[in-house]
Amino acid sequence: MDSVRQNKVSRLIQKELSTLMQQECKEYCAGAMLSITSVRVSPDLSYAKIYVSIFPSAATENTMNSLESYNKNIRFLLGKKVGKQLRIIPELRFFVDDSLDYIEKIDTLLK
Repeated sequence: MDSVRQNKVSRLIQKELSTLMQQECKEYCAGAMLSITSVRVSPDLSYAKIYVSIFPSAATENTMNSLESYNKNIRFLLGKKVGKQLRIIPELRFFVDDSLDYIEKIDTLLK
């Protein structure tokens, strides 16, 4: 069970990261469309798991490597955006959210 504070912080990070990826970090996901599906924050608000959906699926590995290599820069830009609301900017960990691929696979199997 996440607390109210965790939910608020995760929604704030999700909103700011998605606008950050659209405006300032386009070159990090070269040739792929990236959307942040969910964010999970640890109880002490020091770690954030960011689940990312990537289209097309073929570019997943390159995009994830790029996000991991630019992790510190993304965290710095996020800190500039939410620095007034949060005391500690959480460590960011990116994970692939492949739920859309799973749904598509189930849909093709049912047809």
